[in-house]
Parts: sequence; structure tokens; C-alpha cells
Amino acid sequence: MGITRMAARLTAVASTVLGLSLATAGPAAATEAGSWRAYGNTNPITSSPSTWHCASTKTVVTDVLAQVCAIRSSGGGAVQAAVIVRNNRSSLYSVTAAMDLYTSSGGYLGDWVCSSSGVGANSWSVCFGRTLTQSSPVNSVGAANGVGLGKSSNV
Repeated sequence: MGITRMAARLTAVASTVLGLSLATAGPAAATEAGSWRAYGNTNPITSSPSTWHCASTKTVVTDVLAQVCAIRSSGGGAVQAAVIVRNNRSSLYSVTAAMDLYTSSGGYLGDWVCSSSGVGANSWSVCFGRTLTQSSPVNSVGAANGVGLGKSSNV
């Protein structure tokens, strides 16, 4: 299922970037808009009261790193998918991100795309999906600028 999910995420990114209509977008038709949040030099994981389970960090391009995460609220009843981008360059870098959210048993919860946004020099930005009520374990698969970020562990 991981390869299929990744193909769907990359289709979602390509559809958004290329402006394909929903009728031709296939799996991207159900995709919602995600939202970017800039963190500056504050690490989004260590500064959050939530629990983040992330895939390993991947290189998008030289000095730009990203990882996909599944997040559970501190109270345990809400979940979210996210793509973290770290720009270690001395200039702004533009990124488009996509991710999904599934229960550990394979139940589809949604997928999101964050349109191209500039990630500040030497800073973190995170593309977040919508917060959902879910008590069972979840995981996420994602991509940034077409680079597959793998699959997070369950949270």
C-alpha cells in the first residue's frame, strides 16, 4: 500500500502545481488544502505538546531537508498529518508539500496539499493537514517538491 499511497500523493502535488482540473486529477480529487506555518529557528517537534511520529529526514535539494509526520494531540483524541521542511540555505526556498493520513488498519482519513510557499533562510516551516478526531493509531506518507518522504510510524 505504501507505493500506491506515494503515487497518489505525487499525483496530488503534480495536479496542484500544474493546475489540472479535478476531473483529470484522479486521486487528487479528494485532496484538501493544507496550511503552512513558519517556525523560524524553533524546532516544531520539540516546541509542541503533541506527540510527533516522523519518517526519517530526506534531502529535497542541497541544504533543504523534509520529513513526513503523523501527530497526536496531547489529550490523545485528535490527529493530524504534517510535512516539516528545514531550509539550511541562506536564501528563501520554495516548497510544495503533500501528505495523507491513514489508520494503522488502512482506513483512509484524508490527504492534503500545501501550495508552493517560501521557507525562510535557515528556518523551519510545516505544512499541516486538517485536525481530525481519531483515537486509533494513524500514520502518514508524504512528499515535498516531488521527493518521496516515506511513511511515518504509527502515533
